[in-house]
Amino acid sequence: MSPRNSLAGAAAARQRILDRGVAVASVEGLRGLSIGRLAAEVGMSKAGLIGPFGSKEMLQLSILERGGELIAEIMLEPAAAAPPGRARLQALTEGWIRYISAEPEHFPGGCLFTTATFEYDALDGPVHDAVVDGMNRWRAYLVEATREAAELGELPDGADPDQLAFELMGLFTGFNMSVHLFHDPDAVARLRQGVGRLLGT
Repeated sequence: MSPRNSLAGAAAARQRILDRGVAVASVEGLRGLSIGRLAAEVGMSKAGLIGPFGSKEMLQLSILERGGELIAEIMLEPAAAAPPGRARLQALTEGWIRYISAEPEHFPGGCLFTTATFEYDALDGPVHDAVVDGMNRWRAYLVEATREAAELGELPDGADPDQLAFELMGLFTGFNMSVHLFHDPDAVARLRQGVGRLLGT
């Protein structure tokens, strides 16, 4: 095998590990992630699976990074293509619905970062810091989108964009719970109704 083919094979194996790791961690959490189970699911030995990462912690960090890439593809990139303002906030809502309820291959357990937040909010260390960084980037994106809507005059009179971003984050987190914990068949309609109330639509 040529060095180029060998590198391509290693990259493909790494991607397979991370994609499956994201799916498993969305259900079982990063702390509960079993190296043995993940190795079996991707058809590798434990040593072969952990080798490219060096440690379980580095694997966890890589899973979070890959999860962020998938979230960007599913939700943030389509929203960025929408016009700034209310249309972008509505696109974010639809992207969140797709991410939470229409991605059973990538995120069968719902939001990877929400799960990780509950696992690591009271802990210290690199994984905690990566979770905080990911959630801060999501919050900053929401704040920017609501401020753009306010500047365009597309929010209800007197609406505070920072407060609106806070309330949207709460709605999105509640939607994740409604879908995966309560299996509420009305969760999508309730989310859209809640966002519509906040946006004045």
